[in-house]
Amino acid sequence: MTNDRLCAFDWRAGTLTPGPCFGADRDGMDAFARHLDGAQQARAYLVADLVEEDFARCLLPHVRGRAGRSLVERRLSHAYRDTPFRHAEIQDRDSEGRRDDHTLFSALTNAAMVQPWVALMEQNKVPLAGLYSAAHLSAQLVRRMGIAQEHLLLIAEQGGGLRQSYFQGPHLKFSRLTVLAAHDNVVEATASETAKMQQFLTSTRLLGRGQMLHVVVLAPLARVEALEQRCEDDHELAFHFVDIDSACARLKLAGDVETAEQLLLSLLGRDAPPGQYPPGAAGRFYQLWRARLALNCASAAIALVGALWLLASVWGGVRDDQEGTRLLVEAAQLDARYRAIMASLPPTAARSANMKAAVQLDGLLAATAPAPAPLVTLVSRSLERAPAIRLLALDWQVQLAPQTAQAPIAQPGLDAGALKQGDGGAEPITASVVGLPGAPQQVLRIDGEVEFGPSDYRAIVDSVNQFARDMAANPGVAVHIVEAPVDVRQSVKLSGKTDSGDAASVKPRFAINVTWKP
Repeated sequence: MTNDRLCAFDWRAGTLTPGPCFGADRDGMDAFARHLDGAQQARAYLVADLVEEDFARCLLPHVRGRAGRSLVERRLSHAYRDTPFRHAEIQDRDSEGRRDDHTLFSALTNAAMVQPWVALMEQNKVPLAGLYSAAHLSAQLVRRMGIAQEHLLLIAEQGGGLRQSYFQGPHLKFSRLTVLAAHDNVVEATASETAKMQQFLTSTRLLGRGQMLHVVVLAPLARVEALEQRCEDDHELAFHFVDIDSACARLKLAGDVETAEQLLLSLLGRDAPPGQYPPGAAGRFYQLWRARLALNCASAAIALVGALWLLASVWGGVRDDQEGTRLLVEAAQLDARYRAIMASLPPTAARSANMKAAVQLDGLLAATAPAPAPLVTLVSRSLERAPAIRLLALDWQVQLAPQTAQAPIAQPGLDAGALKQGDGGAEPITASVVGLPGAPQQVLRIDGEVEFGPSDYRAIVDSVNQFARDMAANPGVAVHIVEAPVDVRQSVKLSGKTDSGDAASVKPRFAINVTWKP
């Protein structure tokens, strides 16, 4: 977009193709509106190359976050209050003092030159990705070509005229556009405008006296020879001439690029940075376009995952059917072999299935049937801590739980190793006796005596009580003293003599019932 027209270019498959141009009048606006008809699915990038673009350098305190953004926006709106197209770029910082930020303010001061074109894009719902400045895009050209200098002046003929951009290192500091209608010859205009620009930079203290200014002139190959003859180096100026074809080769751009503005647009199409100036309400259609693209990509990804899952499920089903068929065939073969082997064996008293069940039941009984060893082990541990107690007898029994009417009912206290004999022969033991489905409760009667000196009844009673408490401390164990060595109940009359001659030969005895639930 220039001061008098707007030219359309098409970027497709990495190639820039020039399109129609539209004048900045009523007829041109109507033609541009017709050109936008049906372009709602194409992204648009609007590049402004206008004379009415102002640049200002400013030092701002280094403030981060929301406060820093508010400070920049406040200073920017104060500097350019008459236009919404304004931009601030923090380039670097001071090396000394409080290290303020070097900020470049720029704005399209004549908003009326831009708003009609943007309004037409908004009316036609064209996704406007960004509003760019040709001067700011030239900074990208300097970085990509690797021509940055401490003081660099880039001169290029573009659609709006002769663009002169001054750089310090990679950072743009100032740019101006000279309309070529006032000059008869581009070569003469380049030489004269370079001298004016050097004088301006010196007067504004951007360029010190005696410092070298490198001037890079970007021009078609046919004009380079004339520029070399007209523009001569001196002790403060050094000219470098780069033709368009060499620049395209260095930047690896495809297609026919004939002008500097096409070079900038090709860089923009290949790698578009964020726009410098806000597009306003017209930018919402680009956000909708991005949301639509994201939804389409997500839908495609979901569809792809669903298709892969479906293929995997179908393939898994086919494999399962094949495996099932193979297993059925293998089972039929094994069954036939089993029948053949069984047919060749002599007759047996019991069926093989019954013998297998008997073996399994035997192993189950060996693992779960009640046995006196665990409970006797607990008694042995307690006896080690009671040296005065000597065992006389142990009576181990299995305490049966109440059975249903269908199950055989065992007598309480039935020994686990016995079988009841009756008229009908051996009666089977109930399931609870053999530990099925759960281990039964066991009862162990302990008969013993206490070896203490004569008349030491307190020690005798304490030793039996301590033994009982020690047994009761085991998990699942309950202890009941059936007969105490000394009957100290209030309802019993004490009798006997403590100094009788046979007191040493008769040792006090006791009986204890230990109940254990494994």
